[in-house]
Amino acid sequence: MQKIFKAAAIALSLSLATTPIMPQAFAKDAVLTGVASWYGPGFHGRTTANGEKYNMHQLTAAHKSLKFGTKVRVTNKKNGKSVIVRINDRGPYVGSRIIDLSKSAAEVIGMIGPGTASVTVEILA
Repeated sequence: MQKIFKAAAIALSLSLATTPIMPQAFAKDAVLTGVASWYGPGFHGRTTANGEKYNMHQLTAAHKSLKFGTKVRVTNKKNGKSVIVRINDRGPYVGSRIIDLSKSAAEVIGMIGPGTASVTVEILA
């Protein structure tokens, strides 16, 4: 019986040693370009991926891979308005969008009406 556990432990160690570990997708000070969207009332009060309650009145955002707590500056390329948000959720999962902003963050950069905007995302911390 002890040999079975030892063999299983060795197999697990080997599989962990050969499994690639996903590094954070982007380095600090990186700049991403793409389409942003926003989410609001339908998600207000629901639990985000990091465990806190989503508050559409806070300056937060969802990103597929950035570490929770990362701060980014999102700039609307059409009007030059920008906002600093904290990543606290995962997404967006629609098309090739790169970030999903809270309603308040979307208001700051003037994208509520159109729903999406071409943006740059600058990773700050």
